[in-house]
Amino acid sequence: MNKKIKNISLLIVGLIVLNIANQSFYKRFDLTADKRYTLSETTNSILSKVKKPLFITVYLEGDFPSEFKRLQVETRQYLEELSAKNSQIKIHFENPDDQREDLIKKGMMPSQLTVEEDGKLSEAIIFPWAEIIFEEKSEIVSLLPTGIVASQEEQLQKAIENLEYSFSNAINSINQKKQKSVAVLTGNGELQDIYQYSFLSEVAKKYKLAKFTLDSVATNPQQTLQDLSSLDLAIIAKPTQKFTEKEKLVLDQYITNGGKTLWMLDNVQADQDSLFNGGRMLAYPRDLNLTDLLFSYGIRINTSLIKDLYAAQIPLATGNVGNQPQFQNFDWFYHPLVGGNPNHSITKNVTPVRLQFANQIDTLKNKIKKTPLLMSSPLTQKVGTPVIIELQSIADEPQEKDYISGNQLFGVLLEGNFKSAYKNRVKPFETKLFKDNATNNKMIVIADGDVGKNQLLKGQPTDLSTDKWTNQQFGNKDFLINAVDYLLDDSGLIDLRNKSLQIRMLDKQKAFKERTFWQFLNVVFPLIVLFVFGFIFNYLRKRKYS
Repeated sequence: MNKKIKNISLLIVGLIVLNIANQSFYKRFDLTADKRYTLSETTNSILSKVKKPLFITVYLEGDFPSEFKRLQVETRQYLEELSAKNSQIKIHFENPDDQREDLIKKGMMPSQLTVEEDGKLSEAIIFPWAEIIFEEKSEIVSLLPTGIVASQEEQLQKAIENLEYSFSNAINSINQKKQKSVAVLTGNGELQDIYQYSFLSEVAKKYKLAKFTLDSVATNPQQTLQDLSSLDLAIIAKPTQKFTEKEKLVLDQYITNGGKTLWMLDNVQADQDSLFNGGRMLAYPRDLNLTDLLFSYGIRINTSLIKDLYAAQIPLATGNVGNQPQFQNFDWFYHPLVGGNPNHSITKNVTPVRLQFANQIDTLKNKIKKTPLLMSSPLTQKVGTPVIIELQSIADEPQEKDYISGNQLFGVLLEGNFKSAYKNRVKPFETKLFKDNATNNKMIVIADGDVGKNQLLKGQPTDLSTDKWTNQQFGNKDFLINAVDYLLDDSGLIDLRNKSLQIRMLDKQKAFKERTFWQFLNVVFPLIVLFVFGFIFNYLRKRKYS
């Protein structure tokens, strides 16, 4: 009896010790081949900075298509990893059905899905969003990619791949004490604010945005340089007037002192309004006086226009029905539809970008790392300027033999130690901030000033991602936002967009055709096996004991 009590006591003590050890030591193991649930160093660094409760509410609860249950499960499992890493992160899943209007007011637009189940098509509406609340701030996270995808399976794959980037980016943004600042340069005939509204309004959601004029360079260049150097990024969007040597030195020294730059430049004057109004226009080189500046960084923007057989469309009137003109969309080869670099985080998963009367970029040999971001198709033609462009040429049948110029570079990322264009040169003004070289800086140059230009409808700006006439979808907005994020990202956060996962998807057609077999195998067959086993067991038992 004493031995029995002793064994029970040892068992109880062992269970208590095991329970204490279980509470003290906690470890999760990721056994997936692609390490899907292993957090990156970037994410771990971001989570380590969360010192107060951070609440994540996910609106993926309720009745929705079975295939999107997978997104719910993957989201839950990923957020559990975040919560396991930092106990300050609290997770909650909610059904959005009773709060749809409130969610829409917050910017969480529903997604309408076409679902195929049992060979039948049906429509479903879901809210693929999450909301992060930290102290007095809130941030919304989209769980579905906005780019054009071939199927819902591909959309689901991209959504799961993007989970770590989406949440890490939002947590980093909401936890930042000081926002980085973005300057929109003016003073040299840049795009008006209303034509940049769609792009810049998105930038303003994450960064401090301010207009900065170079007009004061003429009277006080030293102070202008000092003021500009306090900002993190300068956006130069389609300047149309020449830069003076003083203005160039200000920009040059802004770069060598660590400032990031996003250039959107047209080296050819091509006015599309004149083309539509008169049916023809003269395209001629535009001298911005930036050639030597860009040359010192290792690139040159040419003055030839590029025609591409893979192009966006424009609407043209083809006749009248009654008193109403009839319009038809035609491919306009002067508006290349260019693809992004699939191996870089700025352009990965981004819909093709529409350019308008774009120029080609040459790269020069130096120590600066140059990464192509926007490339044409191989079916291109170079058009020298000056040249008269006629709208009626859209009716000409393109000859493939004329489009043999190959892939053309339209956008490039430059990274490295930039050498000042004014090193060993006479300077237009003296400055105490002068530096010969920039250390580990980066800039992006796009040879099209209209890449960030949105259209107007009844005097109001439209979405940069959509053409108001043809309803074509473009990746301009996503590309530019990613470009800004990359230039201002010091933590490597945007590199998480390159994460690739292999999601095993169900073959719906095969499952529908073979559903009877699999239903039998999973439901009826186990019962048959159980019945046969019971029959044989009872038979042998009776035979043994009878």
